[in-house]
Amino acid sequence: MSFASPAYLLLLILLIPVIGWYIWRLHDQDASLQVSSADTLAQQKKSARIYLLHVPFVLRVAAITFLAIALARPQLSNRWSKESTEGIDIMMALDISGTMLAEDLKPNRLEAAKSVATDFVIARPNDQIGLVVFAGESFTQCPLTTDHAVLVNLFRSVKFGMVEDGTAIGLGLANAVNRMKDSETKSKVVILLTDGSNNRGDIDPQTAAEIAKTFGIRVYAIGVGSHGEARVPVQTPLGTQYMTMNSEFDEETLRNIAATTGGEYFRATDNSSLKRIYEQIDQLEKTKLRVREFSKRSENFAPWLIAALLCLIAEILLRYFVLKTITN
Repeated sequence: MSFASPAYLLLLILLIPVIGWYIWRLHDQDASLQVSSADTLAQQKKSARIYLLHVPFVLRVAAITFLAIALARPQLSNRWSKESTEGIDIMMALDISGTMLAEDLKPNRLEAAKSVATDFVIARPNDQIGLVVFAGESFTQCPLTTDHAVLVNLFRSVKFGMVEDGTAIGLGLANAVNRMKDSETKSKVVILLTDGSNNRGDIDPQTAAEIAKTFGIRVYAIGVGSHGEARVPVQTPLGTQYMTMNSEFDEETLRNIAATTGGEYFRATDNSSLKRIYEQIDQLEKTKLRVREFSKRSENFAPWLIAALLCLIAEILLRYFVLKTITN
């Protein structure tokens, strides 16, 4: 049972001063009678009126209670639902090499990638998501988890310089695959984001892609970088200096990785295109959710209103007929 107007239940607070006043009034009206002995009075049978003396007040309190409940409009609902959810395992492999500091995306490629990926994580509460970072080496920043608050915090702590510089795409992908190969989830995905060409690591990117295919893991590869040249900050003894680099990289390898695993390749040239890519992946990898729900509400205030009226009628009959007193 629920209430359409629960605020009316606050009227029940009024019963506190009403009951307090009634108790004080009874105490104030106590009379005393001096007799030599109470033995005779103790032998007298109590009148039925004595037992009914407080019933009118009890009926009035009950009437107020039932009236407040009726005003709150209690409603009965018949509801049933059937829901089944199947999450998706997603490992995010993020390039944190020096070129990811290029400022063709704002404030730079790495921060833009972290921001968009964080929004992606928050929007998928039913999925297990993890994070692998790579540059010249690779390590797992966060294993698969449904605790997305922890994952988001770990995402925000990612920065350039956590590992030796370079671009080991094959190693990063292989690490991500290794983290989810034993998962029993039917749908397993790696989102691989990089802006460079493989130049480090002992595992070739295509070999890593074949391993991913063996375990039924799709790879969505995202190449980050505008066409042309981009500025990259470089730390020198004289402070931060900027150098210009060519934004082009080995897109063919990323396309082959995606094609081998049944995924797709995307190119992000600015913040908005990167956001659209993640939105597209979100649509491609929707969590399976089946919900069937039925709800029907019916008003149920009438019984409470009738009960309040009956209590009032009973109080009037008792007070003015059964317990009628004569006053001067």
